[in-house]
Amino acid sequence: MAFDLEGNWKKGKAFDLHTVSSAHLGVDEYGHDRFDSIRSEMGQLVFELKYRGNDRALPRIVQLLDAIKGIETFDFIVPIPPTKKNRAYQPVELIAKALGERRGVKVLTKLLVNKGNEELKGISDPIERLDRLKEALRIDEKTDIAGAKVLLVDDLYRSGSTLRIATDLLYTECNAGTVSVLTMTKTRSAR
Repeated sequence: MAFDLEGNWKKGKAFDLHTVSSAHLGVDEYGHDRFDSIRSEMGQLVFELKYRGNDRALPRIVQLLDAIKGIETFDFIVPIPPTKKNRAYQPVELIAKALGERRGVKVLTKLLVNKGNEELKGISDPIERLDRLKEALRIDEKTDIAGAKVLLVDDLYRSGSTLRIATDLLYTECNAGTVSVLTMTKTRSAR
């Protein structure tokens, strides 16, 4: 079930919700909230790939995306760069590469970079989060995409801040013709 995503991009879609339901179990010994979450199929696959290091989830993620028509009409796929850089592999980059290969679209993994050194999901103040994102996201690779149709890909849509800033950069610094957005999942609420 795809969801439309509104923003400064031409079109935006999230393939499905990340979690279908979630019950708070309490706080663990480290002060972290714990939840019993039921995820959508895509949500579970993204969770497995991102947090469990299960790259066997990748083919099914890309297969599910066959339901999203028109990806093959883009000139480039650009993955949102990672905040957590010490993973053995970067899930969004893997998804973008596999999707590009499946649909015959060139993937630019070095166009956008994240120069920041911290994860932002723990920052609840939207203004502070936005300011840090604006400082962190940059155009790095000088690939000519002027006038091109670009698909930005991310694993999870929460508030859309990262995608909005990346879209701005692609329009203002790279002169992209159009930018559209595809995420694997979205949260049930913007946090």
